[in-house]
Amino acid sequence: MDRNSLKQAAQILRIAKYAVAFTGAGISVPSGIPPFRGENGLWNRTDPIFLEIEFFRKKPLQSWLKIKEIFYDTLGDAQPNEAHKVLAKMQERSFLESIITQNIDHLHQEAGSKQVYEIHGTYKQLVCMDCSSEYDMSFADLNYLPPSCFICKGILKPDIVFFNEPIPAFAKKRSFEEAAKADVLLIIGTNAEVLPAAEIPVTAKKHGAKIIEINIEKTHFTSEITDIFLMGDAAEVMTEIGKLLYL
Repeated sequence: MDRNSLKQAAQILRIAKYAVAFTGAGISVPSGIPPFRGENGLWNRTDPIFLEIEFFRKKPLQSWLKIKEIFYDTLGDAQPNEAHKVLAKMQERSFLESIITQNIDHLHQEAGSKQVYEIHGTYKQLVCMDCSSEYDMSFADLNYLPPSCFICKGILKPDIVFFNEPIPAFAKKRSFEEAAKADVLLIIGTNAEVLPAAEIPVTAKKHGAKIIEINIEKTHFTSEITDIFLMGDAAEVMTEIGKLLYL
C-alpha cells in the first residue's frame, strides 16, 4: 500500500465539500461475504437463473430454496468490518455525505451509516408479488417456503433487484443526484460492470469529481477515470485512511 497515495487520498477527503462513497461486493468480503464474480464468486458455484425474475415467478419455491441457502443462511451472521465502520465515522464527522451501495447485506446501516442508497435493494425486506405490501424479513418463517403475504396470501419476494428487474426508482434517482453533486467519489470494492450502476462513477467524473478507488486489483475505472488508486483489502486500506483522518 503506497503511503504517499494514502496521504494524498486522505487530504482530498479532508478538504472535500461533498464526498460520496460508492461501494460493491469487495467492501463486504472481509466480513465473510463472498463476491458475486471472480475466482471465489457466487456465480461460479450457483446458477444465476435462481435470481432471474421470470424464474422466480414460475418456480418461487425452487428460487426461494436457493436464495435462503446463499443469502439468508449466511448474511444474518455477517458483521460490519473496519471499512464499513470507518465510512460511518466519516459520515458522523462530516467527511462523507452519503453512500451508494450495490450490496444487499445492510452492513453499512449496521455500522451506523445514514444516507445509504441501496441500488440493488436489501435482503432485510420482503415484498408481496401481488399487492406490493412490504415486510421486515423477521416477519417470515423461512422454514416454510415460499413465505406468503399476511394481507392477500400472495408470494413474498426478497426486496432485492433480480436479473431483468428495474432498479428502484428512488434509489436510482438519488444515487445519480449524489454522484452529480460529489466533488470526491470514493469507489470501494467494485468494478461495477452492470448498468446502470456502472454509470454512477462516470457521472461523478463528468461533473468534476476527484475519483479515489480502493480495490484488490485494477479495474476499468483505474485507467479511465480514477485519480488515486489504492490497491488492497478494503478493511485494511480504510483503516489507514481512518487513522489519517484522526477518526
